[in-house]
Amino acid sequence: MSITPDFLDELRLRLPVSEVVGKRVNLTRHGREYTGLCPFHKEKTPSFTVSDEKGFYHCFGCGAHGDVVKFVMETEALAFPDAVERLAGLAGLPPPPRGPRDEEKEQKRATLHDVLEAAAGWYESQLAGAVGHAAADYLKGRGLKPETIGEFRLGFAPDRNTGLKDALLARQVTEAQMLEAGLLVEPEGGGETRDKFRGRVMFPISDPKGRVVAFGGRAMGDGKPKYLNSPETPVFRKGHLLYNLNRARPKAQQAGTIIIVEGYMDVIALDQAGLGHAVAPLGTALTEDQLKLLWRVAPEPVLCFDGDEAGVRAAHRAMERALPMLAPGVSLRFAFLPSGEDPDTLVRRNGPEAMANLVSAARPLTDVLWDARFAAMSIDTPERRAGVEREIEKTIREINDPKIRDYYRSDLRSRLEARLDAGRQAAPRRGMEPLRRAGKFQSYRSFGASREFAQQFAARGSGPNFTIREKLLVLTVVNYPEILERYSEDFMGIDFSTTDLDKIRAEILGIAAHSTALDTGAIRRHFQQRGLGGLLGWLEGQDSLKSEWFAWPGAAMEDVERGWLHVLSRHRKARALKSELDRATKALAADMTEQAYERFLAVKAEMDALEGDEASLEGYGVPSGREASI
Repeated sequence: MSITPDFLDELRLRLPVSEVVGKRVNLTRHGREYTGLCPFHKEKTPSFTVSDEKGFYHCFGCGAHGDVVKFVMETEALAFPDAVERLAGLAGLPPPPRGPRDEEKEQKRATLHDVLEAAAGWYESQLAGAVGHAAADYLKGRGLKPETIGEFRLGFAPDRNTGLKDALLARQVTEAQMLEAGLLVEPEGGGETRDKFRGRVMFPISDPKGRVVAFGGRAMGDGKPKYLNSPETPVFRKGHLLYNLNRARPKAQQAGTIIIVEGYMDVIALDQAGLGHAVAPLGTALTEDQLKLLWRVAPEPVLCFDGDEAGVRAAHRAMERALPMLAPGVSLRFAFLPSGEDPDTLVRRNGPEAMANLVSAARPLTDVLWDARFAAMSIDTPERRAGVEREIEKTIREINDPKIRDYYRSDLRSRLEARLDAGRQAAPRRGMEPLRRAGKFQSYRSFGASREFAQQFAARGSGPNFTIREKLLVLTVVNYPEILERYSEDFMGIDFSTTDLDKIRAEILGIAAHSTALDTGAIRRHFQQRGLGGLLGWLEGQDSLKSEWFAWPGAAMEDVERGWLHVLSRHRKARALKSELDRATKALAADMTEQAYERFLAVKAEMDALEGDEASLEGYGVPSGREASI
């Protein structure tokens, strides 16, 4: 397609910006300009302005800016040529002129779309027939309703070498066309071509216009690989598309966010549960082009990962890919599923509210970045602190936008300073010399330490019982939800040891996201209505929390805030020390040297000091006498 500057000028002349934008945004005229709620981020007060005179739109809230072409590209996830063609139709202009090669390529693409559409219809018919009985039972067993199967056009590829091939040949589709569409494969040793997909449940993959461009196939039984995707073709580049984007886009724009999950079944299960703004990558880690597609739909997509090690690694890869691309108002958030759950099982067991709460409590990219690169780094010596600062600067340089760089530098340094403050509040470190002077130090050889000792220590776990502080942090928020007005991100970022506390937090954050005046009464009513009153009863029945007066009704807010921040600081410090102790234990198990043993004892002593001196913050645990404000 040959798009000249003259053609674009004619297009902009015929189509006022307000006319195009007004199809998606409710605009109000103010003088020569129009205002409305920005379609690119959530807002309650209009900051989005459209000027026909100047020929552009601009949002003073998120910085979105552009002309009619960019607006269509951003809101409909279209490439530049497709956006121009769409606008040409609206303006009554003939499509931009095409050269001979353009015409030939476009004709070939149109033919391939027809071939793939025919294949999708055939797969659907096979699922509905006798040959697809087992596949239909499998989908039914996964909880899918017949209407859901129909909406997503799921199908079945019989376990025959030439089932699809024979069917399409009978419709005058050539073997060459099927090969180019990725529907057939040629044996390595030569011979007749055969169907690429055999014995698989079929998931059609569509482009932003809703045209079938490829397939994903899930093996029935023990077939390998479990999931198989179409190869790249003239109409399909897997790094440039997202599964279900064409259906999810309008729902995501209405919801103000878009959810990214791992697989096709997760997307379909969420859609069936009423969460239709979910998409999935096509068997690979998120690419730059896929991130751009997501940001055209919502400014802060939520990436939903399993809470296991593989899920954390996937989150870190996405974070690293996104860092250079961050822009004002554009980022990512991360939600981690409970252990052993995926979105499909979560909504089936606990209902769509569980997933909605998880998404609403998603953590910002800065939290994940800190946890991934810096939270576990030791800062107990000047040299190590300098090393952390050096790594922070290296990370900052990965971000291209200068304004974002400045804010990330400030945020990461603030987090480092908070760790240092927590260390200063803790009791002085018990180094090795006081232990030696007290006669308590012996070499690992003299007291008979061994690899087995270190391994057993690591196996049974070490360090403090975190749950008392965690319960106290949650109990305080239950009784004083005003804490969330200033410390919601801190509350979201607490790494709980139990799923019960995770569930209570998710419920509270879910209420807060939809309430303008959150109070403890609303929290308790919500838990009772959801049949979760027993969870609060369990939390409030903890004897270990009875003496922590600031967490219970009747305390002054100043005391509540002081106590809560103290416990949060101690919890973070204990978590950091636990990570350091784990590393020291593994190092001792791997290499039983005196240096490794000394490091192990030093960290263990610091952790014991933290547990034995809970009231290191002056005034902690002593009621101030201030009455609760009414």
